[in-house]
Amino acid sequence: MQQLTGQCVLVTGGTGSFGTTMTRRLLQHDIAKIKIFSRDEAKQHQMRIDFQDPRLEFHIGDVRSTRSIATAMAGVDYVFHAAALKQVPSGEFFPLEAVYTNVIGSNNVIEAACAASVGGLVCLSTDKAVLPANAMGMTKGLMEKAALAAARNNPQSLTTISSVRFGNVLYSRGSVVPLFVQQIVEGRPLTITNGEMTRFLMPLESAVDLVEFAFERAEPGDIFVRKAPAASIKTVAQALLTLFNAANPMEVIGVRHGEKLFETLATTEELQSAVDEGDYWRIKMDERGLNYDSFFNKGVDIDTASAGDYHSHSTRQLSVPETAEMLASLPEIKAHLARWSKQRPI
Repeated sequence: MQQLTGQCVLVTGGTGSFGTTMTRRLLQHDIAKIKIFSRDEAKQHQMRIDFQDPRLEFHIGDVRSTRSIATAMAGVDYVFHAAALKQVPSGEFFPLEAVYTNVIGSNNVIEAACAASVGGLVCLSTDKAVLPANAMGMTKGLMEKAALAAARNNPQSLTTISSVRFGNVLYSRGSVVPLFVQQIVEGRPLTITNGEMTRFLMPLESAVDLVEFAFERAEPGDIFVRKAPAASIKTVAQALLTLFNAANPMEVIGVRHGEKLFETLATTEELQSAVDEGDYWRIKMDERGLNYDSFFNKGVDIDTASAGDYHSHSTRQLSVPETAEMLASLPEIKAHLARWSKQRPI
């Protein structure tokens, strides 16, 4: 990301799991300033202590507030938009809260970025936005549509707006891996919703790689998807038990509100026009206008022979050893294993 040299970057939701990792990556460059925007002053204080870097500037605010996001946007060159309500069950109970943050708040960020003529805006989405079955996924899908509409309707804009989708980020706040680790350490059963439920698995650094890839290559309206393997929830639990040399039982508690058996990163229709870029897919914006005369005259062919969504049941499935290897690479798991070995010497 050489174009960041001497630039000012804004990270919304900057105190979250992704925001802190993205900040650490950005600080490796000769960047002038990183604005950390979030509504959590306690996490901002801790982040200030942990990083102790004068290039960080902390802004208390909420993406729901046009005033606070516009103030933070002043003088910014590039934006990484990670602020969101991400928990599926809470979104089911409070769907309008997800709308206010994930849809209206995201649109506030998009409009403020365009008004400030920032060079680029990357919006973080999720596999749950594709064929959504819950409020969280629906609102993130609408965030993608808002980003696409802004790119399509403002072709002369100086701001390149793009989005990225990824699956479950391992050890992100509120995810299942830290819960399983806590249950193992405390000697409790591992609570399994449905052992056959599959999820795309991705280390946090890989998610940052995806955002960096989009930042460097995006054209207006692009959606980038990182290809990823998947594993069942039972496989993840077994892999952690193997790593910790533990024998905790598993307890099936049933599927939570709004959860799906598998998640989808790209649909058949999207893949028809997607560009394969190795580890990634670029889903390009449909640039047609509302005049469909050419559509009726010419038509659009869909290759039904190659039809098929890219979902966590159809991608490569990780074995227990492969999942354990991926988990063992996480710094949080390494730290837990080090403490665990002292508590339970072999």
